[in-house]
Amino acid sequence: MSEPKAPKIEFPCDYVIKVIGDAAPDFTDFVVQVVERHAPGIDDSRISVNESSKGRFSSVQLKIVATGEPQLKALFEELKASGRVHMVL
Repeated sequence: MSEPKAPKIEFPCDYVIKVIGDAAPDFTDFVVQVVERHAPGIDDSRISVNESSKGRFSSVQLKIVATGEPQLKALFEELKASGRVHMVL
């Protein structure tokens, strides 16, 4: 029996990304700058930020217009390679 395939995404589409990292005063700005390089024109109303209960971690959720798999892969790789990001969902 083969494993079920992930559903195919039809591009372009709205795509939600959640980025989790250590809390820092500039973490949100850092994430937005990286995302802007790959998906320009992010509307501030499509960004939300949450802090962990003890304030150690910060999560930034953004809704972008995804244009294709290469764009998303490059975005995820740049965020992870920064050393500031623990997880990208």
